Amino acid sequence: MQDNSNNRTPPASRQDLARQDELVVQMRKVSIHQKERQILKDVNLDVRQGEFIYLIGRTGTGKTSLLKTMYGALPFISGNASVVGFDLSSLDWRSVPFLRRKMGIVFQDFQLLTDRNVEDNLLFALESTDWVDEAEMDRRITNVLHAVGISEKRFEMPFRLSGGEQQRVVIARALLNDPLLILADEPTGNLDPQTSEEILRLLHQICQETATAIIMGTHDLHTIRKYPARMLICNEGHLIDGGTFH
Repeated sequence: MQDNSNNRTPPASRQDLARQDELVVQMRKVSIHQKERQILKDVNLDVRQGEFIYLIGRTGTGKTSLLKTMYGALPFISGNASVVGFDLSSLDWRSVPFLRRKMGIVFQDFQLLTDRNVEDNLLFALESTDWVDEAEMDRRITNVLHAVGISEKRFEMPFRLSGGEQQRVVIARALLNDPLLILADEPTGNLDPQTSEEILRLLHQICQETATAIIMGTHDLHTIRKYPARMLICNEGHLIDGGTFH
């Protein structure tokens, strides 16, 4: 879809970002707010294409607020930040849909449409992002369902799926537009330990095979211990780079 707005710079493509030292997120001295309250201050962060990052911290320390700021659900207050080629300081309501088409979002509570089957949930997401070619939409749905291992569930209603299967549908939905970045907010929070490990393994596989950067908010240290990756810690108003989690 052609954006006719004169108030923003067109977003970078995957190839453009690769030429920009593969940075998909860059933040300098950013403040993260929830309404009038400052949650995190002086956030400095670089995320590169194909990087997997755990975002950890206690409830209320700013994990969700940081992710929401990245996808435009919370207003940007101060600092300098670029996410998938968008300058957050100049982001307005007209730009937010274009920002979100460059990323995938995975929620803890699934947020599937309960009145339609898996295929129709994915069709709705495609139509909402201006896909029109029915053959191309069919191929894309086939591809993402295969990627997450639930091709046989294409025509099932969400209520007939297990929690793990529903989360796989959500991940498939996040992959539809070939995102540069996936933001996953506690994606295993409502799942049993075995299913949590399966979802975590799937996310790592997607990161490795597609070079999509993934930031995963979690407090489940037991599960992530099996899959080492870079760790960011929200603690006492600061975002701390904790190195690789072992």
